Amino acid sequence: MDYEFKKNMLDGSYHVVFSMGHEALGRWLVEEVQSDEAKIALILNQLGALKGTTSEWRLSGEEMTLILEDNEAIVQANYLFFQGEDQLDEDMSHYDDEAVSLCGFEDLEQVLHAWRAFIRGR
Repeated sequence: MDYEFKKNMLDGSYHVVFSMGHEALGRWLVEEVQSDEAKIALILNQLGALKGTTSEWRLSGEEMTLILEDNEAIVQANYLFFQGEDQLDEDMSHYDDEAVSLCGFEDLEQVLHAWRAFIRGR
């Protein structure tokens, strides 16, 4: 998984570019985690507590939810929880890449540590 963090020096906003298939993870970082170091610490603590277990933990945000289970992290747009049987039109299927991302706990840990260092300016 490749990614690049960027900061707009004019307005201080953050932007993230992730490799294909992980776009939702970048969107989640920018929209839900932002520069909230307490949230980053909470997620990192949960990752450590859940390693090697079958327990599940969720962190729901306004637009996206993080699900930790079976040593896998899933970032999913909240609207997908309510989509049910009615799927998006085939023309809209390319948006799925921006709605769901999966990665292992170790990958998410690396991303969160890198993100925290980036927002701290290191």
